Amino acid sequence: MEDVLDQYAAPHDPEHPLVCMDEAAPQVLADAAEPLPMAPGRPRREDYHYQRLGTRSLFLFVAPQVGWRRVSVRHSRTAVDWAEEMAELLLEDFPAAKTIRLVCDNLNTHHARSFYGAFEAVKARLLCRKVRLHFTPKNGSWLNAAEIELSALQRQCLDQRFESVRRFEEQIQAWVSERNEAGCKVRWLFRTEDARQKLSHLYPHPAPAEPVPN
Repeated sequence: MEDVLDQYAAPHDPEHPLVCMDEAAPQVLADAAEPLPMAPGRPRREDYHYQRLGTRSLFLFVAPQVGWRRVSVRHSRTAVDWAEEMAELLLEDFPAAKTIRLVCDNLNTHHARSFYGAFEAVKARLLCRKVRLHFTPKNGSWLNAAEIELSALQRQCLDQRFESVRRFEEQIQAWVSERNEAGCKVRWLFRTEDARQKLSHLYPHPAPAEPVPN
């Protein structure tokens, strides 16, 4: 936990930027019947029946200190998917960075071996050298700032029905563009000192010192 909190406390370094990532698999829902439009004194009304257009896998990356994010929509969330998304992050989104400090949860796909399963060894090794993984602890995914961004995406963009999967994807990219243009950042206020005080019960307690014989 303290390792992750150290990443948020460190100042922004363009050569070693902080990026947080998370994944989600939302349903894409469409209206089964045409909604009734708004009218004076009456809100827009939707039928509780809906059509399920399937699910999509979202890969969300956010640099909380600089106000940048990217969301990719895929059909799956395999190790190869993660490796390809990471290659785009490391080689295209931040090509000038020496290393990226990546905060993510400890899924079995979030490891260097995924690079070797997706790319030939030379490229896989290059990607390994350009990233430093900082895993959130078990039951501690709330320490990932990407969850804050996913929550905003859900509330501001995905909490509606879509006429098609294409429209679903277009709305996500429009949301990303708007947030990036506004430079929306994440202010992380929970520090190591707070953790040691408020979550002291989670820390190992040292054994009491044995009495010194007379």
